[in-house]
Amino acid sequence: MKYSIIVPVYNRPDEVDELLESLSNQTQKDFEVIIVEDGSVKTCKDVCDKYADILVLHYYAKKNSGPGQSRNYGAERAIGEYLLILDSDVVLPTDYIESISQSLEANPTEAFGGPDAAHPSFTPVQKAISYSMTSFFTTGGIRGGKAKLDKFYPRSFNMGIRRDVYLKLSGFSKMRFGEDIDFSYRIVEAGYHPQLFPKAWVWHKRRTDFRKFFRQVYNSGIARINLEKRHPGTMKLVHLLPAVFTIGVIGLILISAVGRALMHYIDRDQFYWMCFAPWIPIILYSLLICVDSTIKNYSMKVGLLSVPAAFVQLMGYGFGFIESWWKRCVLKQDEFQAFEKTFYK
Repeated sequence: MKYSIIVPVYNRPDEVDELLESLSNQTQKDFEVIIVEDGSVKTCKDVCDKYADILVLHYYAKKNSGPGQSRNYGAERAIGEYLLILDSDVVLPTDYIESISQSLEANPTEAFGGPDAAHPSFTPVQKAISYSMTSFFTTGGIRGGKAKLDKFYPRSFNMGIRRDVYLKLSGFSKMRFGEDIDFSYRIVEAGYHPQLFPKAWVWHKRRTDFRKFFRQVYNSGIARINLEKRHPGTMKLVHLLPAVFTIGVIGLILISAVGRALMHYIDRDQFYWMCFAPWIPIILYSLLICVDSTIKNYSMKVGLLSVPAAFVQLMGYGFGFIESWWKRCVLKQDEFQAFEKTFYK
């Protein structure tokens, strides 16, 4: 068998249904699907049973250990030449597997990944979140876009690797967040060269509201410092920008607040600039995001929602980054000690 598709799942049966439906419609059928239920309370067993006669499908249930260890559990039971790692919240175009095969034939490689996009059926909030995670003006395009400030590393929402290489590297580590980048770094450090397959893209639903999205990017910010500790020298300028952005926005708001206080208590005219000038860069950046997203999504509503999505993405990541920097670099706590209550219960 050519491919083994491995999907860890945690309380997302509806998403698994959509993913399996898209897999059942693939133009190329040389693959098996391995669903690993990671200690879910709301399982997807019934959903998998529905596709048992349509797909070569294996369902496993285990105690919760995080997505990385669940992928390893699936990989140990896989038989495909290549392992395709997907998140449960993706949907595949009908030629996804075919595109991978064509890309591998044209450009053989041990590891690869593809980009993601927003499906037309996604809600405006999902489209705004997708924009904030893929735009050059928010992430520098490092998540698989053509324009990027850092070289491409496969992400777990759309990653492929030859099974023998996966097993040789012992798969994913026990990191709860950032485990996919950690794995990509280890692939490169072992002498392999992960490549971007632009045509092997997926629709990625990500989070459905800003609160969940904030928690996701907050954890990603925490993971960035942990990744630097594990792989010194991998942190680039683009990884620092959200923290700089966060501090900058807070600083501008504080300057405006101080200006208002001084205008009220001392001299109204003298401190007028302090009240309003700090908002100019924030407003200009918001306009840039709104216009760019409106053009890309053909929707003013999505463009307007992309403004809070961009601030959540950057500042959520920034706050997580700053917390992790404080605990890991200032307080000198190790990874498990610093986040035992949050990640390693």
